[in-house]
Order: sequence, then structure tokens, then C-alpha cells
Amino acid sequence: MAAATRRAASSLVSRCLLARPAVPSALRRPDGTRGLLPGVLQRFGTAAAAEEPISPPVQVRDTQLLINGKFVDAASGKTFPTLDPRTGEVIARVAEGDAEDINRAVAAARNAFDEGPWPRMTAYERSRILLRFADLIEKHNDEIAALETWDNGKPYEQAAQIEVPMVARLMRYYAGWVDKIHGLVVPADGPHHVQVLYEPIGVAGQIIPWNFPLLMFAWKVGPALACGNTVVLKTAEQTPLSALYVAKLMHEAGLPEGVLNIVSGYGPTAGAALASHMDVDKVAFTGSTDTGKIIMELSARSNLKPVTLELGGKSPFIIMDDADVDHAVELAHFALFFNQGQCCCAGSRTFVHERVYDEFVEKSKARAERRVVGDPFRKGVEQGPQIDDEQFNKILGYIKAGVESNANLVTGGARLGDKGYYIKPTIFSDVQDGMKIAQEEIFGPVQSILKFNDLNEVIKRANASRYGLAAGVFTNNLNTANTLTRALKAGTVWVNCFDIFDAAIPFGGYKMSGIGREKGVDSLKSYLQTKAVVTPIKDAAWL
Repeated sequence: MAAATRRAASSLVSRCLLARPAVPSALRRPDGTRGLLPGVLQRFGTAAAAEEPISPPVQVRDTQLLINGKFVDAASGKTFPTLDPRTGEVIARVAEGDAEDINRAVAAARNAFDEGPWPRMTAYERSRILLRFADLIEKHNDEIAALETWDNGKPYEQAAQIEVPMVARLMRYYAGWVDKIHGLVVPADGPHHVQVLYEPIGVAGQIIPWNFPLLMFAWKVGPALACGNTVVLKTAEQTPLSALYVAKLMHEAGLPEGVLNIVSGYGPTAGAALASHMDVDKVAFTGSTDTGKIIMELSARSNLKPVTLELGGKSPFIIMDDADVDHAVELAHFALFFNQGQCCCAGSRTFVHERVYDEFVEKSKARAERRVVGDPFRKGVEQGPQIDDEQFNKILGYIKAGVESNANLVTGGARLGDKGYYIKPTIFSDVQDGMKIAQEEIFGPVQSILKFNDLNEVIKRANASRYGLAAGVFTNNLNTANTLTRALKAGTVWVNCFDIFDAAIPFGGYKMSGIGREKGVDSLKSYLQTKAVVTPIKDAAWL
């Protein structure tokens, strides 16, 4: 992969935003050759979703659980279907892990930590394995991206040019940290030698979501392994395929058996068993706030294991009256509609100053109606289907609630086509703070545009949410930007940009958007224990 592509991947959206659409020149055909897939672009309309689905250029090979370095069936022998969001048809049947399989995976991870070579390797050796894994991710970029698109519905171009390269970038970032996790020697008030050691926490249980399966794999597995831990990871039942594929590559890179175990299955069975397991030392979860509460309770009721939670959001995106409206429209459109709107930090409350409000709404309508919706394997498509029928119907329910609350439906508001889980890009104007669509996380392509007229007013309204994951600010006034960035109660504030996810930037939320941070140096702290070692010193030359 070209160096320019790798650099672009370190900021998840750097090219998507200002040079729409940023597209790769080719896809890999089933015969291994490279070239454009057939078909012409379709703009907003039913034709895009009605076209015959493109045959994905990849085969599904890995559908079992990965336990102790081997692919195995679930103990019960059960399987469940993973579906193609473009059609609702079955892609493959995947092993359905439950509590017994979690027990097997945790036992393997515990043995690998207590008896195996991984935490006893030199930091340099562990780093080399992560670097080899990153190389293999790049080598298999097209196949991994195709699996991600097929299972999830996100545009192939997004997966192949941005997300998969960023997995490699994240792994190299954490590989660089492996031999830089240093302890301290601290002075004491007396003749004692005091060391502060940072030790791996042990067996990490990890539960990832369906909206960014590969990136969440990297966000969690990367720091856990860098610190010398072992892992049991439960995939989302909607998107199990890509994690199984890349876990196989991790072992090809030289990871010892039992260090990384993958269990596919459902939350109430496999997920609950992992969170409540007495031999798991730490849990990391990304998903809804309501499920996060359950994870936290199960972790506390079992062995009081620490948790990292990256949960829901209802992020404000504030556009001031000095904005370049055309640029603001494009940025706000991206902030909401990226990844079919299935993004925890989506700018889902678009606050626009009253002086530019009407112009903004009209231009946002035109931009939404130009959005390219269709088969995510087709070149130039910006928006694919929603993940499944449950999410599809949930989004349509929110649209209905918006109409019933007398918000103005500017455009969209219905399914697109009659096959698959496609929804027209939807915009509501004249949205009020108390409306359901302004308070709850929709997780879909529905933009709510609210009007404000005063800086202090919009700060108060933006903060009047149980969530605090992220926020966006669009202004040319430095003083305004500084005021907003310090006043907004959010874990990330993007100024004149949005969704910039460099590997070194910590990510996490205030309030009910979560606990702890992922990415950057902060993520390492969640996978380390701090130990103080105190030894008396006799006849010390210095203290």
C-alpha cells in the first residue's frame, strides 16, 4: 500500500471530508485481477438500492471460534447466521459461543498468561510480532475490507482506504509502545529504595460493537497485547467475520497459542459470561449506554474487575454565524451521515446560528439529496445499508417520532428501495431540545437541525444531555473556539473538522458516554497494574 495511503489512514477522515468522494482506483476481482467493478453511480433514489448486488470479491473461510490458537466448534455445536445487509440473506453460519465456550477461552488465556511465553518475552520480541501482524494486515487489505463491507454494509472504499490501513497504523503505534512502558524510581523520606512497576493486568475480556468491527478490534487488542496481557474477545453477533480473519493473521505473525481468543455469540449468553467471569481481570466494552450499565454491574458483582466503557453519544455540532456556510454544510453532513450515521460520536444535534440557519437548511437538503446511496461494493457509493432489520426499524421509528413531534421533515424520511436495509438520507429542521430525536441516540442517517442565537445559550443547550462523548465547533473566531472548547462537556471537541481519529489521540466520554479512554498512551493505563516495591537501604551513599 502506498505511503500516502498509510499517512491518510492515521486520520480516519482526512480525505473523505474535503475531497469527496475519495475513492480507490480498483477492487480485487474473484479471479485475483484488479479493475473497476461494473456499474454507474446512482444518486439519491431507489435505483441505487434496486440494482443487483455485486458479488463480494472474497470467500468466507473462518466461521469457528478461536480458542487456544485453534479454530473449534462451539461446545453446544450451535451456529447462527450472519447476514448481508444489502439483501438480508445469509452470508455464512458462525459458531455460537456461550458460557461454556467463554470458560474454555478464559482458561486458555489464563494458562497463556500464567504459564506461557507472552508476558515473559522481551518487549522487543512482542513488538516484532505486532509489527509483523501490521504487515500482514496490509498484505491482505483488500480481502479484509471486502469481508468488513459484506458483513457490515459500509462502503468498500471506506473500509479499504481508511479503516483497514488504520488497523495496521494502530498496531504499529502500539508496537512502538511495547518497550517504552517504563517503571519509576522515586525518592522516599528515609533510607529506602522505592520502585514503581507497571505490570500487565492479566486476562482482558473485550466486547466489540458492529459499527466499526475492525477498528474496535485494534483499539482494544492493540494496547492489551502491548502491555503483555492475554485476551478473550467477543465479537458482535452481527459482524463476526473480520475479527476471525485477522486473528488468524495474528497467529501467522507468531502470536503464541492462547494469547488471543475469539468467541462469537450473543450478548446475554457469551457477553454476560465474559463480564461476570471470576478469572477475567479486566473488561473493555464498546456499545450502548444501557448495555454498558449491565457490563459494569456484572463486573462489580463478580470479582470487582475494572472496566473501560465507550458508550453512546448525542454530540452537538455548533455552527456560528461567521461560518463559511458551504463548508459548514459539507462538514456537518459528514459528521452525521458518515458510516450510515452508525457512529457513536456522530454530530447528531446540528446547532446553527439563526443568521445563517435558513441558508444552511436549504443547502443541507441539496447535499443530502446528492448523497450516493447504494451497494457498498460499487465505486463512488457514500452510503450503504443499515446493519440489520432491528436497527433499520429503530431508525424508521425515530423518523416517525420526529414527524409526530412536528419537526419539519426537510428530505428523506423513508426506506430506499424494497430490498435490504437502505434508508434515505433524512433531515429535520425546526427541531426543539425536548423532542425525542434531539435527546436519544438514533444511530442512523437522520440529521436534526436546531436554531440558536447566543453563545451562552448554545453552550447550555449543548451540555443539556446525559451524553458527553464528542462535540464539533465551526467558527473563524479564535476566541469563540476557545470559549466553546473549554465549556463543552465532551471527551473530544473537534474545531473546524470532525471524526479525526489519529492513533495517538485519546477517545472516550464524559457523563454517561463512558469510563476511561481508548487510543493513545491513556489506553495503556487501562491494561496495567501499578505496584510499589520498597526496600531498605543500608549505608546509602545518597537518597
